[in-house]
Order: sequence, then structure tokens, then C-alpha cells
Amino acid sequence: MKKTGFFHRSELTEALWTFRREFIVVGIFSMVANVLMLAPTMYMLQVFDRVMSSRSELTLIVMSLITLFFFIVMAFAEWMRSRVLVHAGLRLDGVLSTRVFNASFEARLSQTGASVVRAFTDLIQIRQFLTGNGILAFFDIPWAPIYLAVLFFLHPVLGYAALVFAAIQGALAWFGHRHTVAPSEAASKATSESGAYLQSKLRNAEALESMGMVHNLRPHWAKRHAKALELHGQAQALTHRISAWSKLIRYSQQSLALGIGALLVIDGQLSPGGMIAANVLMGRALAPIDMLVGTWRSFIGARSAFERLEDLLRTHPERDAALSRVAPKGDVLVRGLVATAPGRPLPILKGVSTAAPAGTVTVVLGPSGSGKSTLARCLMGIWPGASGEMLLDGLPLDGWDRMELGPYLGYLPQDIELFEGSIAENIARFGQVDPEKVIAAARSAGLHEMILRFPKGYDTPIGEAGNLLSGGQRQRVGLARAMYGDPVMVVLDEPNANLDDVGEAALVRAVQELKSKGCTVFLITHRPGILAVADRLLVLQDGAVVADGPRDAVLDALRAGHAAAAAAQSSPPAATSGGLQPAPV
Repeated sequence: MKKTGFFHRSELTEALWTFRREFIVVGIFSMVANVLMLAPTMYMLQVFDRVMSSRSELTLIVMSLITLFFFIVMAFAEWMRSRVLVHAGLRLDGVLSTRVFNASFEARLSQTGASVVRAFTDLIQIRQFLTGNGILAFFDIPWAPIYLAVLFFLHPVLGYAALVFAAIQGALAWFGHRHTVAPSEAASKATSESGAYLQSKLRNAEALESMGMVHNLRPHWAKRHAKALELHGQAQALTHRISAWSKLIRYSQQSLALGIGALLVIDGQLSPGGMIAANVLMGRALAPIDMLVGTWRSFIGARSAFERLEDLLRTHPERDAALSRVAPKGDVLVRGLVATAPGRPLPILKGVSTAAPAGTVTVVLGPSGSGKSTLARCLMGIWPGASGEMLLDGLPLDGWDRMELGPYLGYLPQDIELFEGSIAENIARFGQVDPEKVIAAARSAGLHEMILRFPKGYDTPIGEAGNLLSGGQRQRVGLARAMYGDPVMVVLDEPNANLDDVGEAALVRAVQELKSKGCTVFLITHRPGILAVADRLLVLQDGAVVADGPRDAVLDALRAGHAAAAAAQSSPPAATSGGLQPAPV
């Protein structure tokens, strides 16, 4: 929040405030355009009341030329204010796009429900409103009293009639807002849920088709789709009814205004030119209100988008650009780490504590569901529901600037996500491609020779999500990406899940190379072959540490424990009362 005088402005409000000069310029052009809108009225009055009676062609020509000049100036003012708004909208996007992009990713990691697509949709909606007819209506409404004053000048009855029609249109706008916003939002939400459900199934189309599950899932999608159609139909029906009433009022206003003017002409209280001019003038006076009725939904949508975007930027403030630290060495210390997840009554990790000096390899073992992958995400600082201490070189991980720290970290998740682009771009993390570092990382991952067999080598495109590569190839590209540059800490989550014996041997060499460079490695695996490179073992069970220490000491302790358990199971059970015996543990 920024403070100005006695008021606090949010970051988004402050960004809009920087465009006040543009809005002032638009207001000036709007004043010119609206004042010159009186030109047609004055022209009609003069033609009917002066030219027609005097039959002076010269007067008609001069007045026509003057009116044409006013029309040209008015068109120029309309064009300029639209141009200023369009440029302001583009500049607003340039000012906020990077902030929205970064805040959206932070929101996604913290699981607050925001996404990059939704945030940028909100930004586009705000920009479109600021450059569309809706904002122009707000600039035109302050000049409506001028037209009303001219109507009162022509005859008070005409002015009061315009006020009545304005009140009716305003009441209709209020009614429409009150009764259409909620149904429209519900229909939009249901449509999004239906689309998201279908999209999630399309991502697994191969499995669904191969196992014949498409037919079974279709009713579930159809139920959501039918609900969305029903809500959309209800919202559209209400909107059409309000639109029909709006048209009735608008057409009635035009005809009644002409009828009132005709009645005043019959009574001799108004000239025929005044009757025609009053009809045009009343339409112009009510046009901004009518435009507001038509754009009210877009205004409500833009306001909601503004509130969501404002909340996003407030919740995820911009990081201090001056924050800079020396390059980390890789000493990792975890104390009392507790990881929770929404909807889960018990924590996933329960007070995990461990230490890994720089240059050591820690292998994390444990059965499925013991919290190993959650620990990997906590080590990278990307698990939202984590508490306790995760220290890198004695400093909290969240105290580092992620853009600054990122090059010093490497991460290979279980679900490897590659991105559309070339192999070199994916290995270089889509930053500036350094050929030497890319090749070095590929060699370390045992990938270099395979890449050279591709038609375009390192420039080979891999398709969306790397779908042109096999599972093992994606695993190796992900490993090379984690090793790119000079990372001081690398976390590998099941890196050998899709590797053959050759690939696993390359993985062992890669881990040994990282260790030789002083990099701290955390390796999560189920395969015992990788234990040979471990300095330390960390064993998890049900989210708690059951063993932690040097590799050989932990292995000896585990062997001793298994031997004791086996001996206990093989010994004859003691007799119990009633001839019952306890079940083996």
C-alpha cells in the first residue's frame, strides 16, 4: 500500500493514478465533443425558424459550412480521446503484466486459487473496459445536464420529460444490476467447472480410451454441462427480458418526446424547429444513461476483476529489488518441519529435522505415502503449508529472492514438466542459452550422444510438454536442466523411475560429479543401487524420521532392526489364557 496524504492507495490504484494526465486529456476532448453535440440542434433551429422563413440560400450555405466545421472538430475530438485511451490501456498492460505474472505464480504455489490465466484475464478485462464505450459513458454523463438545460430553455415540459425518462432508465439499470449479476456469475462458474472437468480428462485421453472409460465418464461431464446450460439459459432469459424493457422505454421516449413537442407546437408554445431539435436533444441527453445500461455488466465485471487483481497484488507484494545476498554454499539445515495440506486432518510431515553439509549426498528412503515428495518440495521452498525452519547457509529459504536464488538450485520432480521449445532451451531453463553450459549439463546427464542423433541436435523441438520424447528421455532432459549452470543444491525426486540400466549408470555418474563440485544433493528413490553414492541416509515413515545419519551407520541399524524383528517372529509365541496366541507384529 502506498500513502498519499491521508489516503492509502493500493498498488493497482497507484498504477491507475499514474494515468491521470491521460484521463484529464480524455475529459477535455469529451468536453469538446459533447459541447459540439449541440451543433445539430442549433442547426435545426436556425434552418426551420430562420432559413425556411427568410428563404436565404447564402444563410443556409454559411450555416451548413459552420456546422460541418463543428462536426469535423467533434469527430477529431472523438477520435483523439479513443486513441488516448487505447494507448493508456497498452501502457497499463506494460506496467502491470510482469507484476501480475509473478504474483500469479506465487499465488499458485501458495494454493490461494489464483492462476496465471485468470489474473491476465482480469487484467485484459480492466484494459478493455478502460478503452471501450463503458468508460466513455462515464466521461459523457457529466455533460448531460447541458442538454437538459437547453431542453428546459426550449420549454420546461421538455426538461421535466427528459428527467422522467432518465429516472426510468436509471431504475432499469439498477434493476438489471440487482437481478442479473448473480445468475450470470453462477452460469460462468458452472461453465468453467464443466470445461475444467473435460480438460482434465482430455489430458489423460490415452488411458481413458485404452481402458474404455470414456463412456463411463461422459455422464459425469454431461451432468455438469447440463447444469451450466440451465444456469446460462436462466441468465440469458432474464437479460433478454431486461433488454426488451430497455428497448420499449427507449422507443417510447423517442416517440413521446416528439409527441410532446408536437403538442407544444399546436398550442403555439414551441416552433416546429424547436420540436425537431428537442427530439434530437433529448435522445442525446439520455444517450450516456442508455449506454451505461448497456455496459453496466461490463462495468461490474471490470470492477470484480479490479478487486480480484487488487487482492492478488496485495497478498503477493513485489519483492524488494534491492535484496541481494552472496552466492550460497549449500549448507542445508531443517528443524521441526511440519507440512500440512488442505482437507487433510493430520500433517504430512511431522517435525522433520535433518542437516546436510555442503557437498554431501543424502538419499531419502521410505514407503509410499511417507512424505518423501512433500519433503522435496519443502526443501525447494514451494510447499505452501509448511512450518518450521528450512535454512540455506543459515538463512531462511523464503528470505531469498527467488530470481536470484533460482540459478543456484536444481529440481527434478516426479512429474517432469518440459515446455514447448528446443532441447537446448529446456536445459537452459528458457534463459539465455549458453552452449557450453548446455552441453556440459547434457554430458553430465548422459544425454549428449543421444541429442546428437536427433535431426536438429540441441535445436530439436520437443513439442508441447515434451510429448515428442520418451519417458526416459524426458527424465534425462529434466536431470540436465536441474544440473544446468552451477547449482549448490539439487533435489532429485525419483530420478531413476523411467531409466534403464544405462540411464541409471549415467545418473550415478551425474550425482558423483555434482558431489565433486561441492553441490548438496537430496535424492529420493526406491532403488537400492543408488545407495552407493550416498553419504547420508534419511528414512521416513508416516511423515516422521525413523533414521538419519551416515549411510553405513543407518544401514547397520536398519539391518539390526530387521534381524531383531525376524528373530521375534520366528521365536515360539508364549501361551495365553484360553489357548489364544498374539498375532505376529
